[in-house]
This record gives sequence, structure tokens and C-alpha cells, in this order.
Amino acid sequence: MKTEDLITALAADNDTKAAPMGRTFALDLALGFIVSALFFFTFLGMRDTFYASLDQPRFLFKFVFTLAMASTGLLLAWRLARPGAHPGAARFAVLLAPALILGACLVEMATVPSAQWMARMIGHNAVHCLTMIPLMALAPLAGLFVALKHGAPDDPRRAGAVAAFAASGLAATLYAASCPDDSPFFLAVWYIIATTAVVALGWFAGGRLLRW
Repeated sequence: MKTEDLITALAADNDTKAAPMGRTFALDLALGFIVSALFFFTFLGMRDTFYASLDQPRFLFKFVFTLAMASTGLLLAWRLARPGAHPGAARFAVLLAPALILGACLVEMATVPSAQWMARMIGHNAVHCLTMIPLMALAPLAGLFVALKHGAPDDPRRAGAVAAFAASGLAATLYAASCPDDSPFFLAVWYIIATTAVVALGWFAGGRLLRW
């Protein structure tokens, strides 16, 4: 076989493998999210005031924040999934959610009397939040790990941590529909602590499970 023919065959082989990776990534993530969604609707469910709260900016912002976590985490996880991948500008995208919550907290500080800050930060369901978000993140995280294992990332710890960030965003999106606390102060403390715990798990697990 001529060298040019070999190069062409290798390139064609790479093209055929790209589509299965995309399907695997989407399918494994979808299955994990479905498991978490089933858990959510079985044991938690939407809060009683869900529909009445749809015109409240604080309530809607929760989903902006959590979906920013999920979408930017998934983008970076996808970029890190293959050997030799370069994340490019996607590595900065994960800063969007922290920037959003910082801005929201500044607005909250400007519009809410300081005497109410502590009560809004503590909220009503902190322990529940710290339990449910990590618990519901496990299935999407497992799905992402299966997809990443298929892709064989160069840096398994970083890939695991980013996958955990995305899974936390998906879990937090579900939990936000049930959570009675809408203040950005509450999100900045308890949602972030819950996410940090999942990211730490993803980092350690990635080092063991995503090596190749």
C-alpha cells in the first residue's frame, strides 16, 4: 500500500469513529439524566409554588445558573474526551456560572437589607440541598464517565472533575425545581458546596477510572 493510501485510510477510519463517540456521549449522558429525573419525580417533585414562581426573577435565575454549569461543563468535557484534545476557549466557559452567581449576589446585596442577608443565605433546606444535589449527580456522572472512557482523555483527573461539574449542574437544575430557597446567597453557598463535593469525587474517580 502506498503511503498516501495509508494516510487516506487512517483519516477515513478516524472519521468513522467520530460519530460513534458522539452517539455514545449523548446516549450515556441521557441515560444518566433519565435515572436522576426519575429519582427526582419519584422522591422530590416540583415545589407547590413552581408555576406561580415562573414570573419571579430569583426563581428563574436558579435555572440560568444551574444550566450554565451543565452546558459549559458538558462543552469542556466533550473537548477533553479524546487523546491530544485541546480545550481552547472552552476552558474559560466554565467561569460563566461563577461569574453569574457573583453578579447575582452583588445585586442581592444592593436590593436586600443587610439584616436579611444571613437568613437568606442559611435558607430552609441547606442539608437537603447538600444531600440531594450530589445524590442526583451520580447517575449523570456515571454516564459521562462511560462516555469519557470510550474517548480516552489525556488528563483523566481533569476530565473527571469537569464531568462532575456538568453532572452537578444537571442535578442542581432538577433540584432547583423543588428547592424553596431562591436567594443567590443560598445558591452561592450551598449549591456551590454540593458541586465542590461532586467535583472532588470526579477528580479522584477520574484518576482511577479514566486512565488508559
